Amino acid sequence: MHDSAGILLTLFIIFVAAQIGGEIAQRLRLPSVVGEIAAGCAVGPSALGWVTLPDIATGTPLDVLAEIGVILLLFSVGLETRLDDLKKVGTSAFLVGVLGVVIPFALGSLWAHGSGFDWIRSMFVAAAFVATSAGITARVLQELGVLQRREARIILGAAVIDDILAMLLLGVVSSLQGGGAVDVGSLVGTLLGAIGFVAVIGWGGARVMRRGSGWLDKPSNPMSPLAIVLALCLGLAFLSMKFHLAAIIGAFLAGMIASETSQRHQLEEQTAPLLAFLTPFFFVVTGAKVNLAELGNASALWMLAVVTVIAIVSKLAGGFLGAITLGKRGATIVGFGMVPRGEVGVVIASLGLAAGVFDERIYAVIVAMSLLTAMITPPVLALLLRDRHASTDKP
Repeated sequence: MHDSAGILLTLFIIFVAAQIGGEIAQRLRLPSVVGEIAAGCAVGPSALGWVTLPDIATGTPLDVLAEIGVILLLFSVGLETRLDDLKKVGTSAFLVGVLGVVIPFALGSLWAHGSGFDWIRSMFVAAAFVATSAGITARVLQELGVLQRREARIILGAAVIDDILAMLLLGVVSSLQGGGAVDVGSLVGTLLGAIGFVAVIGWGGARVMRRGSGWLDKPSNPMSPLAIVLALCLGLAFLSMKFHLAAIIGAFLAGMIASETSQRHQLEEQTAPLLAFLTPFFFVVTGAKVNLAELGNASALWMLAVVTVIAIVSKLAGGFLGAITLGKRGATIVGFGMVPRGEVGVVIASLGLAAGVFDERIYAVIVAMSLLTAMITPPVLALLLRDRHASTDKP
């Protein structure tokens, strides 16, 4: 049984720290997500220790709130994204998604092998370089009000493809690490299932909602449309995980389906308070997971610097090459939008540590790299987007 008073105190500390960190970041002309992640590092076990490691590790209730927060965030992003808009950038999104997996995986494998790992373990380490954290980039795009931009739509579409490919890649390297043969038939079936899920839910759901959204207004309770689409969000998040995809993919698809309704703007207004309360938990908890003690020597810091540079350059290259038709500035925006690893890299690092693939120092380096990319990207992305916006406003 959990200590209710202790849990409430922890939630209070996290929420207040998020507000302070976000406010400081915005006063420095940085996205608030940077301040929230930094606040997590400050109140976490590696600094002030106000949020203790057992609280973070058990997943009750912090990880639950963090997961709900990022699910709602991607749902709200989906509300501002129309299926027809994604179709227009389908080719570019596919190229960005594929190159954004292949290049980081290749460079990550080469670095790990050069650091002394055999090739199988190197591929497991490299898997942590692959998956983009859509939640972090989506928050920045939403804060800047640029979700309707072509670059934003490519990033969001590529994030879905990125997640499918990352899931398959992790399945392959996990099988190799366990000493077993890769079941090609199972992987193909998983791939087809994931693609089918995204296609049927995204395309079919949007068409159904476009034709029959009036039934959302039939219940007498004025909050019923919100309750119904939130149920859809949670249901699709659950189904997404059953198809071996991240829950946020299902949440994004639910939002995209709901964006086809006539109540779209009403739903955006009603979800805003939920986002203001729950989303900060995800970013603070993400920041609190870094263990600074494992990075307290020169060799670890050098390794972290190298890994972070590889992580940034490889994703930037994949996104840039995939979106080169947008021009250099647009392709750079897309490339940086794909850089954050965030919670995805943390999860893969945790799996590697539990499986004995690498030690706690490598684990700390990978987690710190994930958080650094999450903190470095938002201000760069905001600067690029503001400059682009300013240049397009000139007569």
